[in-house]
Amino acid sequence: QVQLVESGGGLVQAGGSLRLSCAASGRAFSSYTVGWFRQAAGKERELVTCINRRGGELYYADSVKGRFTISRDNAKNTVYLQMNSLKHEDTTVYYCAADQSLLRYLEESAYDYWGQGTQVTVSS
Repeated sequence: QVQLVESGGGLVQAGGSLRLSCAASGRAFSSYTVGWFRQAAGKERELVTCINRRGGELYYADSVKGRFTISRDNAKNTVYLQMNSLKHEDTTVYYCAADQSLLRYLEESAYDYWGQGTQVTVSS
């Protein structure tokens, strides 16, 4: 069992930066792939980025490439999402999730544990 808690969301002006954190408690967090998802109102939840257990970056959505960076510190049981050059369209709730499957990281259904989400609002 893994519990995930996101933090770091807030209100920022367009062009600004935020760093989200996903803190985990529970067993063997370092063995999970971790993804950041977001879901805007009226849209399906989308995978933004994910990272493997060793810190290898597996995927970035085209919309965030070059602006967002995922990283993890397994000693602190925490995964980070550094978001730079934020745009108004990045406004939504961001969720972190943990996946044990290792290979199905692009599939939302592969993620077993989810945080409660943190709101990011980018003013234009």
